[in-house]
Amino acid sequence: MKPYIRVLVVDDSALMRKLLAQILESDAGIEVVGTASNGEFALRKIAELEPDVVTLDLEMPGLNGIGVLKQIMRKHTTRVVVVSSFSTAGASITLKALALGAVDFVAKPIDFVTRMPQVTGELVAKIKVAAESQAVLAPLPGSRPRVDKPTGVPGRPAAKIVAIGISTGGPYALEYVLSQLPGDFPGALVVVQHMPEGFTGLFARRLDDACAIQVKEAQAGDLLLAGRALICPGNRHIRVKRLPLGDVVTLSDEERVNGHRPSVDVLFRSVAKSFGRESVALLMTGMGDDGAEGMGDVKEAGGTTLTQSEDSCVVYGMPKSAVERGYSQRTVGLKEIPHILELLAAPERGRSAAAGSPRLPK
Repeated sequence: MKPYIRVLVVDDSALMRKLLAQILESDAGIEVVGTASNGEFALRKIAELEPDVVTLDLEMPGLNGIGVLKQIMRKHTTRVVVVSSFSTAGASITLKALALGAVDFVAKPIDFVTRMPQVTGELVAKIKVAAESQAVLAPLPGSRPRVDKPTGVPGRPAAKIVAIGISTGGPYALEYVLSQLPGDFPGALVVVQHMPEGFTGLFARRLDDACAIQVKEAQAGDLLLAGRALICPGNRHIRVKRLPLGDVVTLSDEERVNGHRPSVDVLFRSVAKSFGRESVALLMTGMGDDGAEGMGDVKEAGGTTLTQSEDSCVVYGMPKSAVERGYSQRTVGLKEIPHILELLAAPERGRSAAAGSPRLPK
């Protein structure tokens, strides 16, 4: 094992390069092996120094961060953590970088210097996770032909509720899974993706453009309908609730759970309580253990519990926690998840039809 995680800092701002290097070298397990002020210089440095992780600014003159990232994904095994401006434009380009293969991102607050202690912990933790992560899969072949979206708001009641918890490595994996579902998918989906506010709305719109099902950022009172996925807003908790006039989601600003808001545990527990056997809980790639105990509640309530397989996760943290606690009934590879969800979300036959498809976890 290497004694240090070797990091290259790429940013067009001399001050930012200095601050980022200072932050990273405050940790004894990280060594900053170099810095680069533009995209062309960054690619030369990567080839020369072979760093484990690159911190990448996206908005640079000349070859920008997206261009650099594409080259890294084609030619190198280096992991990338994006350091992005906390703005609408910054969020949009950051989501594109995550879809192309960046492991994670840290948003640069406007008052970066005064918030350095907060940024330090987040950046160091994400660098360490990125260094141990698996490579993001290349675009998967055999995608489903696009189906025209239903016009207007979907109005069909859902046969099942599919709750998904996902974190590091999630934007790529979630886009793949949702884009493979047909427009007439019989279940309603509710998703907690660990992502700050200001990013989730753009993320939902990006997914909606790529999917036959409808995808939107959740609002309080949104109905749970077949063929629709609701993405929890950043910095809110989301729950599901059964009402006489229809099943809905609710949002709250309660305290963080497991250090997260939104928390997957909050969603899963409400799904178990309200829908029991009519629910499916899926934990996908991400660090930590958020969602594991909530998955246990879904299993106890008679719902179906799934985890993404280790070999297809960028970070096998959240799924591993559920597997180790005995809460996951099936482990499923990323490519197989859409098909399994279709079977499980179907009325009546869903549970029995899918029972033999995924392999049992060890």
